[in-house]
Amino acid sequence: LGYLNNPEKTQQVIKAIDGVRWYITGDKGHLDKDGFLTIVDRYSRFAKLGGEMISLSVIENKVQGLIRASMRNNSSNDKNNIDTDNADEDFEVIAVSVPDDKKGEKIVLLCETELDQSRLRDLMLATGCNPLMVPSAVMCVEVLPKLGSGKVDFSKAKQIASQS
Repeated sequence: LGYLNNPEKTQQVIKAIDGVRWYITGDKGHLDKDGFLTIVDRYSRFAKLGGEMISLSVIENKVQGLIRASMRNNSSNDKNNIDTDNADEDFEVIAVSVPDDKKGEKIVLLCETELDQSRLRDLMLATGCNPLMVPSAVMCVEVLPKLGSGKVDFSKAKQIASQS
């Protein structure tokens, strides 16, 4: 029916389309040929940079893949190698968007291991990443913010990133 004692929030998320009431969840997904809905992300997990919508989840997955590959190929002669001496196979990052005076938003990457931002940028570009996906800042934090359930606390991560 809506949010208890909060008609403004209810009006934001309950929409009538062609006479049917819909709850706007903020999830992004697609229907396959058999009619199955697959949720792939949340619209709140996108940054708007230069007029383009950039998926923060895609950035996280790309960075994690590059770090894991760098760990496997840990060759000091590799100019694209990222120093991951303290990283392990469970290496995790959180990408968030924060306001930016120039572009509207910027991407900040939080991680528990020091990463060389210029090397990360070079590696992302060398592997064909859209330049808009390259984080504007990389912040090393002692512990990535998590909820009691163990899931990422995106609100806290955004708060931390806003300090960059």
